[in-house]
Amino acid sequence: MADDLITQLIEESGATANRDVLREILRSAAGLAGDDADRLNLKITATAMKEMRAAFAMFAPFEGIPKVSIFGSARTRPDDPLYHQARDLARRLADDGWMVVTGAGPGIMAAGAEGAGPDNAIGVSISLPFEEKLSDVLANGSQVVAMKYFFTRKLMLIKESSAFVCLPGGFGTQDETFELFTLLQTGKTTPNPVVLLDVPGGTYWSSWVEYIDRELVSVGLVSPQDHELYCVTDDVDAAVREIEQFWRSYHSIRWVGGRLVMRLRHAPTEAEVAHLNAAFGDLLTRGEIEVTDPLPAEVSDKDHLDLPRLVMRYDPRLAGRLRALIDAVNALPSARAAAGRDHAPSEDPADAQR
Repeated sequence: MADDLITQLIEESGATANRDVLREILRSAAGLAGDDADRLNLKITATAMKEMRAAFAMFAPFEGIPKVSIFGSARTRPDDPLYHQARDLARRLADDGWMVVTGAGPGIMAAGAEGAGPDNAIGVSISLPFEEKLSDVLANGSQVVAMKYFFTRKLMLIKESSAFVCLPGGFGTQDETFELFTLLQTGKTTPNPVVLLDVPGGTYWSSWVEYIDRELVSVGLVSPQDHELYCVTDDVDAAVREIEQFWRSYHSIRWVGGRLVMRLRHAPTEAEVAHLNAAFGDLLTRGEIEVTDPLPAEVSDKDHLDLPRLVMRYDPRLAGRLRALIDAVNALPSARAAAGRDHAPSEDPADAQR
């Protein structure tokens, strides 16, 4: 009976695509009713669904436009050099065709929105009893969505972006930064460039790296190669270069069975692939990095069939080494020769999770 009603709901909604996924969502909702879930759990579920739906709708018109999320303190004042650094970075990236996503509040968030300008700024705010008003750039626009829960807010701040810049901040900034690295390290999000940006003479991120080395790397809690996941700099030019070079040749990845497929914008030569195998054999569980045609699953999905690709048996515990491989691919002569062409990131941020 429930399945019949679910089918009827889908029919009456007019949905023609992804009916299997919609059916699972509705089955889960019906299951909560049968589980006799308490009111708080139901309210959390309902609110999270509403927030995600609103955020999906807000981001939808900008699909295909590369986005960078900027994290940092809400307490940074407009006369602070950090504020100017964030504003200048956002302006530079917006001039290069990026949209800037922030938490929509004051401080570094306001600086990012201000630098990007109203047309290129997107906000994902959080409802807090002590939070100041939205940044002026976003306050009167439609490119902002409000969240009750931090977990739904962080989902949208990370899911929708293809690059990340973290500036000094408090617990919230640390939370966002560590969650981002957790997702990258575990493969729960696709590889993306991450810049830890300070001002000249600042010690925030250099001290942070010292802590990571002293308390985590030294006792084996994280891998030394995890340093490859980020770039520490106090220079806006270097930050922009780190982000844009990441997309020089690398396009996207996805798993097909036990094989990782890396799609590229520019085909490497045989000699270049041999070089990659010699340098990154430790990244593989067996076999070699190979150039192949699209795999059958990719053909079935019509998934970027026009792009060259590298296929490998990759050890998913080595996220830092995978990032180093991406950097090496982007530095190949075949990629450098194509510098100046379109290097926008993949418009599908979910490639790796298919």
